[in-house]
Amino acid sequence: MTLGPLMIDVQGLALTEEERERLADPLVGGVILFARNFQDRGQLRALTAEIRAVRHPAPLIAVDQEGGRVQRFRAGFTVLPALRWLGHEYDQDADRGRHLAFACGWIMAAELVEDGIDLSFAPCVDLDWGVSGVIGDRALHRDPEAVASLALSYMQGMRAAGMAAVAKHFPGHGAVTADSHHELPVDRRSLAEIDEDITPYRRLIDHGLAAVMVAHLQFPRIDARIASLSPLWLRGQLRQRLGFQGAIFTDDLSMAGAAVGGSVSGRVRLALEAGADMALVCNDPTAAAATLADLAGFSDPAAHARLVALRARPPRDQGLPALRESRDWQQATAQLAAALGRPSLELHG
Repeated sequence: MTLGPLMIDVQGLALTEEERERLADPLVGGVILFARNFQDRGQLRALTAEIRAVRHPAPLIAVDQEGGRVQRFRAGFTVLPALRWLGHEYDQDADRGRHLAFACGWIMAAELVEDGIDLSFAPCVDLDWGVSGVIGDRALHRDPEAVASLALSYMQGMRAAGMAAVAKHFPGHGAVTADSHHELPVDRRSLAEIDEDITPYRRLIDHGLAAVMVAHLQFPRIDARIASLSPLWLRGQLRQRLGFQGAIFTDDLSMAGAAVGGSVSGRVRLALEAGADMALVCNDPTAAAATLADLAGFSDPAAHARLVALRARPPRDQGLPALRESRDWQQATAQLAAALGRPSLELHG
């Protein structure tokens, strides 16, 4: 059995029998968790173990744990700042900003890996053009070189903890006001005009970026198709122009911004034909079931190989202390707490 091209969600704190059957489908390659799937670390560990036991190879397990307002797991986890804070630190002292970015990436990834999570969809490398509410303080900086530098340090911190980075939202969501959760954002710039937005991807790819998440954005001066469903963006720009060899994820294809692709199963098929390795379908189990039926027999061995490479690889030996008892974690969280001006680092719960 292989890792299939579909990442879906589950509804609660444990799997239902129907969800076990769905996750056993060979077309499912991943599960994304949300705040509703989290009560405490013990429950999370039980849920991730339950997901892994459904099939072999086990589905990839992912979450959005960027920090700031996008942090799904909080009780018992380090409360991370929004990425924009790292940009402010960088402006005061570039070296300190990079060290803190490394620490944030490492803390975030190490804590997730310990509880059975393979991927966090991070870092967000959209430029802060000052117009996007949905991006806002999720952006590291306005300067593409600052974003590239901080994101590279963040990625290296994740890698040191055993987790691959997933840069998002390609080719860049920061210059549009519309929120693709609710409508299709349209960016009327030319390819030359959005080169700044692509700069962080170029830098990260040069340093071994493992995965990219593509946004539901339309650039009508470049291509009529939205980026997540576009061979021009996925095969032409990412694979050929930028030389990207890692895995390509779509953003959630249940979002309104992807509606131009027709039914959800139709959107998934278009995304895979365009060059995506894994398509997300979230918060719509009926659409997920229909998509599995529609894709029956689909196979992409090259995509499977790219996805398998994303499995978390915790560097810690079992003989060492638990993560939160380790000197590395204590030093990293103390460094972050001091920079944030906290008397001690908050752990919610």
